[in-house]
This record gives sequence, structure tokens and C-alpha cells, in this order.
Amino acid sequence: MNVIRFSDLCAQGKARGQRVFIRADLNVPQDEHGAITEDTRIRASVPCIRMALEAGAAVMVTSHLGRPKEGEFKPEDSLAPVARRLGELLGREVPLVQNWVDGVQVAPGQAVLLENCRVNKGEKKCDEALSRKMAALCDIYVNDAFGTAHRAEGTTYGIARFAPVACAGPLLAAEIDAITQALAQPRRPLVAIVAGSKVSTKLTILQSLASKVDQLIVGGGIANTFMLAAGLPIGQSLAEADLVGEARAVIDAMKARGAEVPIPTDVVTAKEFKADASATVKPAADVAADDLILDIGPATAARLAAQLKQAGTIVWNGPVGVFEFNQFAHGTETIARAIAASPAFSIAGGGDTLAAIAKYGIEKDVGYISTGGGAFLEVLEGKQLPAFEILEKRAAG
Repeated sequence: MNVIRFSDLCAQGKARGQRVFIRADLNVPQDEHGAITEDTRIRASVPCIRMALEAGAAVMVTSHLGRPKEGEFKPEDSLAPVARRLGELLGREVPLVQNWVDGVQVAPGQAVLLENCRVNKGEKKCDEALSRKMAALCDIYVNDAFGTAHRAEGTTYGIARFAPVACAGPLLAAEIDAITQALAQPRRPLVAIVAGSKVSTKLTILQSLASKVDQLIVGGGIANTFMLAAGLPIGQSLAEADLVGEARAVIDAMKARGAEVPIPTDVVTAKEFKADASATVKPAADVAADDLILDIGPATAARLAAQLKQAGTIVWNGPVGVFEFNQFAHGTETIARAIAASPAFSIAGGGDTLAAIAKYGIEKDVGYISTGGGAFLEVLEGKQLPAFEILEKRAAG
């Protein structure tokens, strides 16, 4: 993917004295008092901001936070807590600027945070007049927000159309490189793990991957639908019986290419979905009418782990069982540890996947952890993300 990289501009001295507008993803979770409860996204955005400051640029940063109503600013929508945390991480005060669309005062070597961009009227619909005004604020526009790369909004797409220079920040560039390595130029075998509660939300991803991957491991409620398609009983388990035909088509498409969708041979069941439910391991063919399948069984987990250790590239989205309950976490832990031990290049994304990675402490053993949820899924689906598309267009002139 050919885009201009902000790191190259800085290395060439082209950011010195320039007004740099960075679209970051600082949309962090907060408690009822507005205190930040988890700051990964802020910390991930610091290298780009620091790079711009060290290059001698006048730096403006903005992000959305929550889901504010356009044109109606409320105190709970404010980036003030983010400005404080950003200041702590940068070791300097980061002033918060309101009503910034018509002009911003910032000098080279300074950084300011521009208030919640989604409060601006026309942001979500990528209004051209708003986009042009924002583009006039800067000499260089930097998109460093992969989490919003699948949205064509004012600060993710519109401003990139009209800014003098539009480029990818280090975080966005790293996502592009990891995705290219995993999907465009993968080392084989390429194994994808797609898990979650519903086939319907990931059907197009499964169909797209069926033409690319050597093994497609399904988990969670998705696996139950595939078990139905394979003629296995699933009791009262979460599944989508109306999508059995689509699941079978994915299995057949893989088989026609000499590839595989491994179907569980054993499962972990319970009679109710509860944290203290009693877990029973049984062959997949022996699931009773009143059983709930809540994890893959140890034999299936061991077989999949062996396959993952032989992989060249692994793409991981979703835990394979109810890993929040320890008695149903063995499958996800086995998969996670196999990925960590595998020599394969691995890329993982999605909120539950990141929670599993954190639970088992394997952050350093995953090749790349994606910061995007919806954007990561759309890339797996083979979609061209608007943010990537406009940066490619600008790079091509």
C-alpha cells in the first residue's frame, strides 16, 4: 500500500516549522465520574505526537470521545481528562482548545489538543465545507487513528482530501504493514481464527477468508453453527440454524481448495450459562438435548494448537469459548499459548481478543496487536478502508 509516511517527512526535515494536524484515536473508556479507566489508546498515540514535536512542528491533535450529538457540546463529551493524561505522558502541559474550526494558535514545538471533533456539525457526514476549514488549519495532515479508518468522516477522510499534504502516522503505518504481511504477502500456511457469538456478523469475513486461508478455525457460537452444518448435535447452544447452508458453503469452498475448517471433536458443556456452572467434557457427537456448548474440548484444543505451531501466518479475531469463566477458558488459553509459541507472524484484533491476550500475558509474543475493532474486521473482509483509500490517492498525486 503506497502512502506518504509521516516518519519519512520528519526524517527529511519537512515537518520543521509546519502546522501538523494529527487525527488520533483517544476514545478511551471512562467511569461515571469521567476518570479514564484504561489508557492504551492514549499511550499508543504518544509516539506520533512526540515525533512531530521533535521534528519542530506546531502540533494540533484531535479525536472523538464517546458519541456526542453534533452541535451540542456537553461537559461529559470533553477531552479534558485525555488532555491531562496526555500531558502526563508527554511531560508537558497540553492545552485543550475549544471552538477550533475557524483557527488555532499554536507555535512550533508546542502541542494542543482540539476538543472532541464529533461535536462539530458535519463531522460524521464528512461535510465538504467543514473539511476545507479543517484542512486550512494545517500544512501536514496525519492520520494515526486506525480505529476509525473504516469511517469516512471529516477528520478521517474529508480533511485528507484538501490538506496540502496527507500522510499516515506511525501507528497507522504499522497497521498497514502488519495487515499487508498477514494477508497480502503471507507466509504459508495461513491460518485464520474467527470466533464470536454470531455467524451473521462475520459471515462475509468467513466467506472472504475461505478463498485465502489454508485453515479457518471457527469458535464460539460460530463453531456451533458449523457443527450443525457438519451434522453434529448442539443441544441448546447458541447458533444460527438459518445460516447452516452458508456455513456448509464455506466448508465446501475450503475443501475444494484442499483447505480445511476443523470441526470440534470434543466440547465442554454445561446445563446453564453461569459463572459457577459445572463443566463437562464430552465427544462432540454426544451433546445432549439440554446441553450448552461453552468451549472446545481438550483434544480439539490440542489438535488446533499443533496446527498453529506449524503455521506461517496467523490472523486471530475472537476467543473460542466463554473465557471469562475459568472452567470454559481452557480452549482459548490453549489457542493463545500456541500462538505465542508459534514461529508464525501473528496479528490479532478485536476487543475480546485483546482481553484474552491480556489475561494470559502474551502481549510480547503476538507479532502485531491491532488497535482497531471494526476496522480490523473490515480489512479481514477484504474491504478498502476509506482512510487508506484517500491516503493512497494523495500519495499518487
